Amino acid sequence: MTTGFSDDGSQAIQRSVDILEIVNRTCPSEIDVVYEIERTRSFITEHGFKKVALQFSDELLVDSAVILSKLEKSSGSKFFILGDTSYGSCCVDEVAAEHLEADGIVHYGRACLSPSRRLPVLYVFGRKPVNVEECVDSFRELYPDKSSHVVIQSDVPYSYILDELHHLLQPEYENLVISTICSEREAVADSLRTDGVNPDNEVDPHSAIEIYNQPSNQVIHKFGRHFSIAGNCDLKDYSMFYVGQESLTLTNFMMTWNQCSFCSFDPVKGVGRKETLNVNRALMKRYYMIERAKDAQVVGILVGTLGVADYLSVIDHLKQIIKQAGKKSYTFVMGKLNAAKLANFLEVDIYVVVACPENSLLDSSEFYRPVVTPYEMEVACNQAREWTGEYITDFRDLLPGACCHVEFPDEIVNGEETDVSLITGNLRATHLLKSEWQNNSSSTSLIQRNNSLAVTQSHSAASFLASRSWQGLEQKLGESPVTKAVEGRKGIAIAYEEEGT
Repeated sequence: MTTGFSDDGSQAIQRSVDILEIVNRTCPSEIDVVYEIERTRSFITEHGFKKVALQFSDELLVDSAVILSKLEKSSGSKFFILGDTSYGSCCVDEVAAEHLEADGIVHYGRACLSPSRRLPVLYVFGRKPVNVEECVDSFRELYPDKSSHVVIQSDVPYSYILDELHHLLQPEYENLVISTICSEREAVADSLRTDGVNPDNEVDPHSAIEIYNQPSNQVIHKFGRHFSIAGNCDLKDYSMFYVGQESLTLTNFMMTWNQCSFCSFDPVKGVGRKETLNVNRALMKRYYMIERAKDAQVVGILVGTLGVADYLSVIDHLKQIIKQAGKKSYTFVMGKLNAAKLANFLEVDIYVVVACPENSLLDSSEFYRPVVTPYEMEVACNQAREWTGEYITDFRDLLPGACCHVEFPDEIVNGEETDVSLITGNLRATHLLKSEWQNNSSSTSLIQRNNSLAVTQSHSAASFLASRSWQGLEQKLGESPVTKAVEGRKGIAIAYEEEGT
């Protein structure tokens, strides 16, 4: 077969490519159960939807046509298939659904369960195979002490076995707690609040009321999951047992509940293990990113989601705290991130990504500039927020009125306070007085801070662009002569058709 870089390059464009497609289609007899066809029909019928968007992750697209056909036969609704999403497939793509004027969305496959606000959503996780007996045996081996305080969590495709695990293990482990996954958005009373944040219609009201009727319990609701622990215990007294493969979900849990020990059971390999990820080392790596954020003067805010609730609010919040810290910010909307896209903006010192909790912890080692989370940027900008080892991946927890919100100090306690960068060793300002950032809120001129110490001076992207030796192509509007369009060359660069061999 001809390769793309062979000597006879003129044939590269016309060549045929053999693609070996390896698909794992669901058995036709299992489609109705795995994809919960009957439950989906009820959801559509009860809400009277006329147009419904079916969102599939890449690995489930092979079954999409069969599912669409089954749903069309049983309802008069019109269906659309949403495949490749602009951002992470774990998030609901409300923007694409609205472009199709859909009334509701059915999301298939893995989901981060981040709340959405625009359209009703039904989650269908699917059912990946798991040997429950092996899972139970691994649990008993990892927790020989029957009095252990353990919370069982799971990745969403394995959530269907949680009730069976509870039935098999509860008689032996009296301090066992099962985490419930909320798969539908349903109305919940305002009194049902956990962690200081309204659950945003994620909790099943029937199960929630049962939990809240036990006043001695503490109810934890996070990442679309809720569970209750004994009132005389703290969450750090519990261990977490996770059913699922190594994934962003597990990493997110371990970073958030970093005071808890973790064990996991891999359903594919059929083995359990104690998670040995050095959380403290991972936290120190994130603290290094905070130091980079403190040194930065130009911050790029990356919009990594258009579907998670309150993403606009957190962008405005970031703009405000960045301005109060005496830094410049620019907002970028570029879909899925890659190193080539971000390398186009050399004037940006650091990026902060606004995305769902699972897509926020990016490994930015391949990027030209570091990428941090909203929490890390707030620690870098807000002098009142101290680094304690606690880690927050859900940006909604940082907003005013949320459980982890910390007000920006109005004034500096000890006057013009500075600190020393742990990376460069230079002095840097840690705060801009309230009167200064308010007076300069509408100004785009350079702002000099700490005149007495002459620590640093902020700069704009425009000034950086002016210093470049190459600034892009000049448009020269009205100066270029109008010429007749002519046919260009054909072929590829190494062998145009009109060139001799």
